[in-house]
Amino acid sequence: MADLTNEPTVASASNNPLSRKLNKILETRLDSDKELLEALKALSNFFTENSLRNRRNLRSDIEKRSLAINEEFLEAFQVVKEQLDGVYSDVQAMNECCQDMANRLKAAKANTHHLISQTTSLHNESQKLQVKEQVAHAFLDKFQLKPEEVKILRGTRDGALQPEFFKALARVKQIHSDCKILLRTNHQTAGLEIMESMALHQESAYERLYRWTQNQCRLVTQDTPDVSPLLCQAMEALQDRPVLLNAVVRGFKRNAPFLTRGGPNGTPRPIELHSHDPLRYVGDMLAWLHQTSASEKEYLQSLLKNCSATSFQMDEVLGHITEGVCTPFKVRVEQVLVSEQDPVILYKLDNLLKFYHHTISQIIIPDAALMVTVAEIQDLSHRMFFNSLTGHANKLLDKVELPPSDLGATASLTQTLQLLRDVLACHDASVVPVDDKRQDYKQILACVIDPLLQMCSMSASRLSAVDMAAYMVNCIHMMNSTLALYEFTDTRLEMLNAQTDAHVDTLVSEQATYILNRVGLAQMYGILQQHRIDHGALSSVPGLDELAIKSAVNKFDSYLAQPDSLTLPQCNVILSASIREITKKRSVELVCEAYTQIYKAIMNPSNGYKDGPGIVPRTPEQVVHLLM
Repeated sequence: MADLTNEPTVASASNNPLSRKLNKILETRLDSDKELLEALKALSNFFTENSLRNRRNLRSDIEKRSLAINEEFLEAFQVVKEQLDGVYSDVQAMNECCQDMANRLKAAKANTHHLISQTTSLHNESQKLQVKEQVAHAFLDKFQLKPEEVKILRGTRDGALQPEFFKALARVKQIHSDCKILLRTNHQTAGLEIMESMALHQESAYERLYRWTQNQCRLVTQDTPDVSPLLCQAMEALQDRPVLLNAVVRGFKRNAPFLTRGGPNGTPRPIELHSHDPLRYVGDMLAWLHQTSASEKEYLQSLLKNCSATSFQMDEVLGHITEGVCTPFKVRVEQVLVSEQDPVILYKLDNLLKFYHHTISQIIIPDAALMVTVAEIQDLSHRMFFNSLTGHANKLLDKVELPPSDLGATASLTQTLQLLRDVLACHDASVVPVDDKRQDYKQILACVIDPLLQMCSMSASRLSAVDMAAYMVNCIHMMNSTLALYEFTDTRLEMLNAQTDAHVDTLVSEQATYILNRVGLAQMYGILQQHRIDHGALSSVPGLDELAIKSAVNKFDSYLAQPDSLTLPQCNVILSASIREITKKRSVELVCEAYTQIYKAIMNPSNGYKDGPGIVPRTPEQVVHLLM
């Protein structure tokens, strides 16, 4: 009965709120409640006596302390506010001052703007006029005779000749020669007018010089004549106007109808009718020169067969005979070369002149004027051809085209390579010596390939690294395809292949990095490369735990099922199938190498992975077999 009486007492005690609070307080662990400890520590600073009065006033004391602290903060921030108000007043005053100054400057600028513009315009116009004046004076000094020089050339009534006459005559010849420069520029009209004026002065001066020389020669009647230096100068000057013309000049004049009217009944047709066709026009003249030279040599052999003249003397005479044709032939061919702009035509003319120079040299000695003239014209055609190529290359670099969206070749590259093919095809068809061919190939490729590479580099300068690599590989592939068809291009092909290899290395690296990033192995591979043994087990490194590796391996398995799904778009637009295959193979090799290192690290017991085969179920050999 006593036990039954105590049961309600225990139950009532457990339901008593005060008991529950006491039990809760007794069960609380003060050493783990940091906030409560901090509060008690702060309370101990002012709650020194645990009395009824203090306990009742505890809340009001805490509120008073909080109020006092807030008042202290308020006083401190009041000082800051007053200082900020002072700074604001100063800034506002400075702003008003600056605004006032800006308004004044604006008003001053508005008042003086027109004056400054007018002054600048007048100054610029003055500078332009000064430059024009200087250019005009320089032009007149170079291409016009001075009044005293004209007076000297005309001479006096008595026909006397002064030493200054020869200086004025040399000046006329120099101006006439310099006018050829004007004919090659946009000032052809001025050049022709000046040449015509100088020709009139020259003809009248030579006529006067010829008459004076005749008179002086008639006066030389003594046995021991005293030849004056002035007469020596006159004889030297008359070398440019020989009185007698040689046989070839007469022959050329006799055959002039072939240039203008053709043969009997119009057969053969006049050579001048083909002046619009540079190759046929120059070829017909060279053929005529070759035929005439051979005929004249036969005439000389027949004429001198009973004479004691040596073969050297005969060749020398033949050289003098053909001297008269040099000037008209040179003028006509130079006009063709100067007016022609097509590099292919110029190169064909160059080869044609080389061929006939070699052919005619078997008839006429190399020192003859005709051979020297043909050599000079051939050298001019050679220079004009390379000048044309250089001009084409400069145009490529002046206006660089942007790469197309498919990273293929630009129109400029395609057109230039077609031009190169046309030129090299002409060279293959020529009959020049092998050494000359090799040297010409070297110069041609230097004039075309180097600017093309520079143009492609400039065109790709704003592309990303992988786009640039793909674009450059395509451009160099087209150059390779063009050069591979011709001989003497091995050195250039090696240089282009070296550049291709460098860009392929970039594509391979970017492709491998792209695959590793997409499957989640790139970060692991990077951490693995930097990890050292003294840093602890590899499994404890963040990012290399078993869960992360399994996730990456699952993505890698998806890639193994469809390897082509992670191919960079830039690799797909490569024109060369062999380069595409090489890029794919080498990037796969890098991926397999990275997977092999990760596999070995996971299988290494020292790295702390418990279930290595479960994490990476595929061996490197299996991966290589699937990808290769």
